[in-house]
Amino acid sequence: MQVEQVAALLEAALPDSDIDVKNDGNHYFVTAVSAAFDGVSRVKRQQMIYAVLNEHVLSGTIHALHIKTFSPAEWQAQA
Repeated sequence: MQVEQVAALLEAALPDSDIDVKNDGNHYFVTAVSAAFDGVSRVKRQQMIYAVLNEHVLSGTIHALHIKTFSPAEWQAQA
């Protein structure tokens, strides 16, 4: 699976988000900045990403996910 495909799936599920996907083989690194994460726990954010990509994880297409999620305010604060 190409990084563009992973990014497109996440962008469709989280409109108006900034999604960055990198990979090393079938290990994917996702950074997502979205207003959808405002007031949402870290666990729930991870679940939101996994909900989109879970079928690819279960099939083995994506072996591992490393996920970083930020609300826009958090992204600004850490920049």
